[in-house]
Parts: sequence; structure tokens; C-alpha cells
Amino acid sequence: MVGVTRRNVMGSALALTAFPMINVGEFQVHAASPRRYSRRAVDLVRRLLVIDMLGPIKIDMGPDFYTKPLSDRDVAEFRGSGVTGFHHAVGIGGPNARESALTFLGIWGNFAARNSHVFTAVDKAADLVRAKRDGRCAVIMGLQNADQFQRPEDVKFFHEIGLRCAQLTYNSQNRIGSGSTDRIDGGVSDFGESIVKAMNDAGMLVDVSHSGDRTTLDAVAMSPRPIAFTHSNCRALVAGHPRAKTDEAIRALAAKGGVMGITGVRNFVSRTDPVTIVNYVDHVDHVRKLVGIDHVGIGSDSDLNGYDDTPPAYNKRLRGAYKASYGFREKIDVDGFDHPLRIYDLTEELIRRRFSDAEIALVLGGNFQRLLTATWGG
Repeated sequence: MVGVTRRNVMGSALALTAFPMINVGEFQVHAASPRRYSRRAVDLVRRLLVIDMLGPIKIDMGPDFYTKPLSDRDVAEFRGSGVTGFHHAVGIGGPNARESALTFLGIWGNFAARNSHVFTAVDKAADLVRAKRDGRCAVIMGLQNADQFQRPEDVKFFHEIGLRCAQLTYNSQNRIGSGSTDRIDGGVSDFGESIVKAMNDAGMLVDVSHSGDRTTLDAVAMSPRPIAFTHSNCRALVAGHPRAKTDEAIRALAAKGGVMGITGVRNFVSRTDPVTIVNYVDHVDHVRKLVGIDHVGIGSDSDLNGYDDTPPAYNKRLRGAYKASYGFREKIDVDGFDHPLRIYDLTEELIRRRFSDAEIALVLGGNFQRLLTATWGG
């Protein structure tokens, strides 16, 4: 007998749209999964536009995945997840950043096109609405760095070939600014200011999720349009963590109309175990109380199955790519937010915390939809 795991819980493509009643008030979203959810949670996820502003299609982005047809299990996971928009982005950098960026965009743009029965590309915000209507998953192409911009004119070029969001920095210093794990944060440089302007002119979303504190505040201040922390957490709840944002930064972001997506990376959510979906929603609630419900969303920072299911060798290599200040522990994923149906679990916790339907709609995707519409048009 095979036990139920996060990898096989969606292992069948059966009954993708069936919602048979299990008992009073509970529904089974997918025939291959034993998980049950309230009618209210199911109806909300089915009806609402759900945007994960850092939801890579696959964590291990190797050719063993992208050169092959999607398996029935993969198709079932994406279609059954409830997520409409996946911001597919990777960290790049260094002297070959431009080449790496072009390769990434070429591979994954082609991947989405070859799997058009599941995915659709995003140009304008209206494409997210169209994807929801058509039952497809919209792929937002992004990069978690801006080293690919060797001059301001490059921003327009990358926008023209599909890039819709870029972080100014990853964890380390570049020509634009400082990263979150740099010892010294010098803020946004003169060159960086020209890149921020070019991104605004092109209609590309500025993201500072991995940027240092001063660089973050500089970017918010100098951008005429709202920007995003697509995948971050609240430092007030995870003291001292470099990948979390200060209340000062969150207030500045909100004052300009920006939105912050909350990650499901365990060590960003809480300094101590256990870490559950309850702790995740604590960050959502912190932003709501600090600056209002209009400025918080989802940026899970993982694929539908999370990090803890990746092969041991890959998991070890990933951990080794970051400084000790990241504070990795035995597990990386948040309990209850580590499987393909996690949006339903999140919705249930928001309901339990007495969020209204209107508030849940904003958290699941409405806030990022507004920001992306303002940035991209449509």
C-alpha cells in the first residue's frame, strides 16, 4: 500500500472539477486527495482570481522536466491547485547574467507554449482574467535580479521579449543596489535609479523582495509607480531575519500603493518550530493591521510541492547557495502550506480568522491584480 504524500496526493487526473459532498459542510476538491474543505472555501477558490507572485512552475528547473511532456500528475496538480497566475522567476547574476536571462526566458516561454492545454503566457493583466475564464494557468515571466540590464535601454528589450517583473537585486550587491544579506547597504545607485525609471517607462514591475533595507526604501521612494515585495515576510514576526521587511518598509510600500506577497519558507516565517499555516497567516494579519488589507497577497516562493520533496542532492545544493543568515533548519516548507491544494488550506485559515469574503478575495489575488493592472495596463 502506498501512503498519501504531497507528491502522490494529486497523482490522478480524475474528477478535476468534481466536488462530491463528504459530509455536511465538507467537500473533496480532488478525487485523488483525501483533503476536505468547507463549501465556502471551495466556492471562493473556484470563483476568485488567485495569483502567486513567486510560484515557480518547478523548483528544480532542469531539462529532465522542461524537455518532456507534462505528466498526468503534473496536469492534475496545476489544474486542481486553484492558482490562476504563477510568477515564474529565478535568481541570476554575474558576468553571464544577460545570457542566462535570455536562456531562461526562451526555455520557459517555449515550455508554456508547448503545454498550452495547461498554461498561457501573460502580457497584460487582462490575460490573467482570460486564463481564469479558460481554466488555464497564466505564467508571469520574471527574474529575481537585474544584472541582465547592462544599460537602461535593455529594460525595454527584455520587456518586449516577455519579461514582466524583475527584482533590482538578489541577495548580494550589484550595480543597482544592495542585497538583503550584504553586510553594508549603500542603497540604490545612480545607475540603479536609471533602471527604476526605465522599468517604469516600460511597464515592468519593480520588485525588491531580496534587496537590503536601504535599497528597499530608496526604490519605493524613487519609483513614481507602486512597486512590490513579491515574496517577503514581516521582520516584526521573525526578528532580525534579512529576508524579512521592516514595518518602516511595509508602511512606505503601502503609502505608494504597493503590495507585499507572503512567503511560505519556514525559516522566513518563524524562528522556532513548529511552523504551520497559522504562522503564515500571522504575517498576512500583521500587514493587514499595520497598513490595511489592500497591501498583502501571496508569494509562496516554492512550486506546488515545496522544497522538502526535492531530491536530497538538490536540497543540499540549494541550502549551500545561501549565507548562514538564512537560518535553514531541517525542513524548509511550512506545515499545511506544502502541497498542491495549499490555497484551499490558506483560505480555510483566513475564514477561521474571520476574514470576510471581500478581504479573502484581495489576499488571494485581488491586490496583485490591481497592482499589475496599474503597472502593465489592461
